[in-house]
Amino acid sequence: MTTSKRLAERKVAKFQKNITRRGSDTSSKKGFKYPVGPIIIGFFVFVVVGSSLFQIIRTATSGGMA
Repeated sequence: MTTSKRLAERKVAKFQKNITRRGSDTSSKKGFKYPVGPIIIGFFVFVVVGSSLFQIIRTATSGGMA
């Protein structure tokens, strides 16, 4: 048996063993992890909503188009 045939048989055996495990990823975690914390998200929402409310109040008190 030549070396290339032996390597080919080894690759085929590894591939055949991997076929039964397709689609079952055991390395992934069950829960979804956010890249940023909930405090940062809360602060971002506070800034966005607060600035939009401030803009609405400012526009209303200045008489519309300013």
